[in-house]
Amino acid sequence: MTHAEIEMTAELVRDLVREQHPDLAGRVVRLGARGWDNQLWRLGDDLAVRLPWATRDADELLRNEYAWVPGLAAGLPLPVPVPQRLGEPSARFPRPWLITTWVPGEPADRSPVTRGADAAVKLAAFLTALHRPAPCGAPAGRHRGGPLAERAGQFAAGLTAATERGLIDDPDAVWAVWADAVAAPSWAGPAVWLHADLHPANVLTSDGTLCGVIDFGDVCAGDPAYDLSAAWLLLPDAVDDFLAAYRPVLDDAAVDRPVSGEAVVDRPVSGEAVVDRSASGEAAVHRPVVDEALVRRARGWAMARALSGMLIGDDGVRGRPGGKPSWGPPGQAALHRLTRGSTPR
Repeated sequence: MTHAEIEMTAELVRDLVREQHPDLAGRVVRLGARGWDNQLWRLGDDLAVRLPWATRDADELLRNEYAWVPGLAAGLPLPVPVPQRLGEPSARFPRPWLITTWVPGEPADRSPVTRGADAAVKLAAFLTALHRPAPCGAPAGRHRGGPLAERAGQFAAGLTAATERGLIDDPDAVWAVWADAVAAPSWAGPAVWLHADLHPANVLTSDGTLCGVIDFGDVCAGDPAYDLSAAWLLLPDAVDDFLAAYRPVLDDAAVDRPVSGEAVVDRPVSGEAVVDRSASGEAAVHRPVVDEALVRRARGWAMARALSGMLIGDDGVRGRPGGKPSWGPPGQAALHRLTRGSTPR
């Protein structure tokens, strides 16, 4: 991870806001968080400024977020940071930047979920609303939401590194979860909208349950299994509750319909499609998509992300650049959930 040469300061943020959005000048500026791609600075009590600082592709991700998230946010049942203004590159700061709404809460890597059943229902409702067929122009993403086999080399390298560092007790069990996921049938449905970065540091909690989702920079279209993997990273003993509550509507007409106001029916046990009608009278086809193959792929993505979190956490413990100590424990917890014997399908 290469950090930018430009020093990020409250003075810089104030100057950028004053130069390009003077109606927001004068608000108190203070550091919110340093993320993987961006730094987050509070702008008053209700806004935040996101500045790319650590990765070169963060510029494109911010522009994607600005273009797509406002249209998605209105139908989501959890608060999310909604882009309000786009800052353009300038002599003062040569990269785009973003002003969004501020979402209160504590990141789940520092304040984990303790009310698992409640959080499972909230996560399922969030992904049910988000996972709608995406239009043809939706971002493709950074190798997320595609075939797991494309990440086989990276997974093998991560497993080797984690084992050599003493982070893995049973590498064969870890590999078995991954191999089973790669062998599962590929996603045959429409590419759906994905958050594509739904890990504990990007999920906010309050009173032991979910209260918000942040950082939509990786928003893209793909296999819903990638987002579903978050259940193993976030939920203590409530993955089955999550899978039972997750019920997206994946008919093609959903691309053009707003998320809000749609009728939701229970997923049929028989596996047959159920035809319902929205308030407008328009037919909607509710297809049962939580099948064995989807869960197997989600478990594989969860294992890959658990390994990544453990390695990044270990880097943080060792004081290495890019390391985040708080990422290790959620990765370890997810690995335990995935390998402890029971395989939820």
